[in-house]
Amino acid sequence: MKAAEPSKNNAEQMRLQETQEKNVPWKKWGPYLSERQWGTVREDYSDNGDAWNFFSHDNARSRAYRWGEDGLGGISDDKQHLCFALALWNGKDAILKERIFGLTNSEANHGEDAKEYYFYLDSTPTHSYMKYLYKYPQAAFPYADLVDTNRGRSREEMEYELLDTGVFDDDRYFDVFMEYAKAGPDDLLVKITVHNRGPEAAELHVLPTLWFRNDWAEWISRPAPKPQLKQVEGPSGTRTVETSHSVLGSNYLYCEGSVPLLFTENSTNHARLGLDYPDVGPYLKDAINNYVVNGEKGAVDPGRSGTKVSAHYQMKIAAGKSEVIRLRLSNSSPQMAGKPFAKEFEDTFQQRVGEADEFYRSITPPSLSEDQARVMRQALAGMLWSKQYYFWDGDAWLEEHNAHPLHHGTQEFRNREWFHMINDDIISMPDKWEYPWYAAWDLAFHTLPIGMVDPDFAK
Repeated sequence: MKAAEPSKNNAEQMRLQETQEKNVPWKKWGPYLSERQWGTVREDYSDNGDAWNFFSHDNARSRAYRWGEDGLGGISDDKQHLCFALALWNGKDAILKERIFGLTNSEANHGEDAKEYYFYLDSTPTHSYMKYLYKYPQAAFPYADLVDTNRGRSREEMEYELLDTGVFDDDRYFDVFMEYAKAGPDDLLVKITVHNRGPEAAELHVLPTLWFRNDWAEWISRPAPKPQLKQVEGPSGTRTVETSHSVLGSNYLYCEGSVPLLFTENSTNHARLGLDYPDVGPYLKDAINNYVVNGEKGAVDPGRSGTKVSAHYQMKIAAGKSEVIRLRLSNSSPQMAGKPFAKEFEDTFQQRVGEADEFYRSITPPSLSEDQARVMRQALAGMLWSKQYYFWDGDAWLEEHNAHPLHHGTQEFRNREWFHMINDDIISMPDKWEYPWYAAWDLAFHTLPIGMVDPDFAK
């Protein structure tokens, strides 16, 4: 099957050309967050190399990551300094839904697996338009049931899936759509649309969250300067967060409406985890969870600054109805931003969707039916959403583990011979959890479909 020759005159092809030939940073922001960073090899600082038990899902809301970040339907810059993703609470879960949940190898009867329903619906190669869907139950998420039931089954039995637990019965769930459209390389429009698919009105807390990856902690072998988020005066009818970073400079998150902003630090809560290290202060990574879920009103910083912030939207959605939340992450200051949610906001979304349609028409073989073309488009969008920022400095990692082969008195440890290895780039992932080894065959397979939409990235 031969693809159609792409037109060089459509807008997305022009953005690709500008990226390659003029270094216009259309790909600076993209879906580069992991779906799950907990339980991965890079985050393992245990004595016995047991990554899954050293850094569990239960730890993830309280322990700052070292090498990467994760989130629902999230984005980051291409060095993952600044991250944006979605958190949700249905009023019944014991914790915020901030990341994909799954089973580790020892918990499941068929190996590690994500026990969630999320879908990559659309994306252009420069991520000028992206769309994602997450299905969130209105009942309490069955974390323990998934673990206990799967652990009790043999390898000859079927896996126990989220749908089997009954939490989606009677359509009692929310469809949460995340859409992104770029008005410019550093101007990202965000639209969150929540549909109540159930037979009754239901409450939902929606917490779009912005935070810095923690690369400034004292224990890190080569710490960077600490960045900052703070609430500032913004355009009328919005809440505004200013970000300050030594590399990214200043950016601004505009949140539509008079919504509360909850600030804390993206730093580990050592006390909760029983770790013998001092906490950096009272406002730690799990503070927003504690504020929303546990009702701890003193958990977040009243000074409205930190390195992690959530806008706290609370809504009650009637049966079969939907609500929309709009945000904007931009390098334009409040003085230059004007009205961030004026008509131009929706016009940009409409334009980018039309350009995405045009781009995919230009690469779709004419022999495909309409349904086949939709399948092809979503499959390619899934490949584009599966890019991940993968950071690993072998020299620093071994130094932090006291396992560097060039140092005296070091211990034997995983990856001890990889002190020369450094990766600090966006790569295509078999899944967005972890890259356990450099599987050249996977990358070779990925280059074929990715080459259809972005030959430069495929190379």
